[in-house]
Amino acid sequence: MNTLPTVFITGASSGIGATYAERFARRGHDLVLVARDKSRLDALAARLREESHVAVDVLQADLTSPTDLSALETRLRDDTRIGILINNAGMPQPKGFLEQTAEGIEALVALNSTAPTRLAAAIAPRLAQSGTGAIVNIGSVVGFAPEFGMSIYGASKAFVLFLSQGLSVELSPKGVYVQAVLPAATRTEIWARAGVDVNTLPEVMDVGELVDAALVGFDRRELVTIPPLHVAGRWDALDGARQGLMSDIRQAHAADRYRHPA
Repeated sequence: MNTLPTVFITGASSGIGATYAERFARRGHDLVLVARDKSRLDALAARLREESHVAVDVLQADLTSPTDLSALETRLRDDTRIGILINNAGMPQPKGFLEQTAEGIEALVALNSTAPTRLAAAIAPRLAQSGTGAIVNIGSVVGFAPEFGMSIYGASKAFVLFLSQGLSVELSPKGVYVQAVLPAATRTEIWARAGVDVNTLPEVMDVGELVDAALVGFDRRELVTIPPLHVAGRWDALDGARQGLMSDIRQAHAADRYRHPA
């Protein structure tokens, strides 16, 4: 019987999710792989079973479907072998805000924000009770870059970062590690789904390099891992400025600059 925790990965049929599956399989972890494309999941699972001799379960699911999401929550609550959740599934934002439809907005928020929150909520009580385990949420540097013009996508990824930081505050004292991973442009199929030729982008990271860097952060128990950030002090300065801002908020009275002139 495998004593390592089973890893539950969403969006596992390709790209970042499939690469996480390969890397954790090499480490000897059994896997539960989730995606909509069952044929690709089955092919990946068969290859990983043969190469790494691990057990791989395949769950076909659409995380924007309430029924499918509920079934995944049940699996995370009940399967005590699962000790690591990789919230990777996500979708891009095609075109600008003025061209979005109600249905498109609903689907993007459901997949990028609601689903990872509910899956984390499903597994967190069990991990906290056992005093171990990890939740990894894949965000994006777009989450702090409104200038990129992907307002809904960026907002959903800002949500993922905040959620990860908040969960870390709540869960780390109980022994649960929460990591936010923030990629920049990475060579995956998400670009084609957004109607963008990835080869036209000036700098794109290969997915293997991205996941390997993220796993270095994982092994170090880093709270926020930004593989494309070459000057680590930039993040420290940003977070320090945020904490300084909070220390200067005094809510009993409005700041002088907002007072009406006498």
